[in-house]
Amino acid sequence: MRRRRRTTCAILASVLLCSAFAARECTAAPTDDMVARGKALAIAGDCASCHTADPAKPFAGGKEIDTPFGAVFSPNLTPDSDTGIGGWSDGDCLRALRMGVSPSGAHYYPAFPYPYFTKLIRDDILAIRAYLATLAPVSNKAPPPELRWPLNYRGLMRAWKALFFTPGIIQPDQSKTAEWNRGRYLVEALAHCGACHTPKNAFGAGKRDQAFGGSMVQGMFAPRLDGAERSGLKSWSASDIAEYLQSGRNGHSHAGPLMSEVVVNSTSKMSDADVRAIAVYLKSLPAGASEPQVAPPAPAQMSDGERIYRGACVACHELDGSGSPRIYPPLPGNANLQSANPASTLRIILDGAQTVTTPRAPNAGSMPAYPKLTDQEVADVATYIRNSWGNAAPAVTAVEVAKARAPK
Repeated sequence: MRRRRRTTCAILASVLLCSAFAARECTAAPTDDMVARGKALAIAGDCASCHTADPAKPFAGGKEIDTPFGAVFSPNLTPDSDTGIGGWSDGDCLRALRMGVSPSGAHYYPAFPYPYFTKLIRDDILAIRAYLATLAPVSNKAPPPELRWPLNYRGLMRAWKALFFTPGIIQPDQSKTAEWNRGRYLVEALAHCGACHTPKNAFGAGKRDQAFGGSMVQGMFAPRLDGAERSGLKSWSASDIAEYLQSGRNGHSHAGPLMSEVVVNSTSKMSDADVRAIAVYLKSLPAGASEPQVAPPAPAQMSDGERIYRGACVACHELDGSGSPRIYPPLPGNANLQSANPASTLRIILDGAQTVTTPRAPNAGSMPAYPKLTDQEVADVATYIRNSWGNAAPAVTAVEVAKARAPK
């Protein structure tokens, strides 16, 4: 009788301990299906792009991420117990992704996109954690942030969160289809598209009233994803968007240097259903802020730009700008080309570009760099292609080119 009472007490104590420490001590072993789902979610979240500095050490962190306030370095996501997340509990992971708080209580900088990840459901976060736990542990401690004073004081993030951070998961819109809701969840939460494609205020927080209106990212301009006529996705169909995400190109455009990384590491590896859901959701976005009124460029600048274009560009892009879709992108109606901010166009002219290759589009294409053109010549040819064949975009100045050319 006494032994049975001791056994009963032991069971009760065990239950109480599990209730108190379930996140750390009594979590059931993840199933193969859970790990596979976590891997798919990690791919959709493009975790590898930011958390891999050395391709031989995926997810080991240490990659430098430039921000307008200085540089931060991505942490190690492998299950190394000292420098990675091997000692984290489920609760630690939930707090990090939903609240932007580390296990030690430190507040993360929003270069870690927890303002988007806060919308993830619990099961998805735990599935991602289960997948990361299967990786080979790598010892790699990320360098400390290199942020300007006073932003190097993490305590300021408490005030930032109070002003700009709203935690909470996405609630499905019952008036919409399951596909639309899945696309919204991917775009606004897991894939955190707004982190690059939404303009930021002076404090680095997304401007909620200009969601997906385009933004500067590491010297490039991430274009609009809304339904703007010239510089948005109004002329793209859902199938066009899906093709672009899966192959890095379509009949309208090719992925630039930063987006190419997203295509290779993330969207080209996602399921057809998820890519289609993203496309359906993006096509549903109305045009946000109106596009700027464009005054016709000076005739002399257009004439000089046409001369440069005929000498350097027609071999691939043709006199009428039609190019060879999916090999050399067409210029008429090109949304990225007509962005109000010409930064991406200038970087491509100055640095050249390489068409990303994917299983769906294995043929490569490239554009040479033209660094020997003067700042004014680059401004002239950029203005010409941004305002020919029905295009309309603000004229480019030599000052803008010099700024783009300057070392970062």
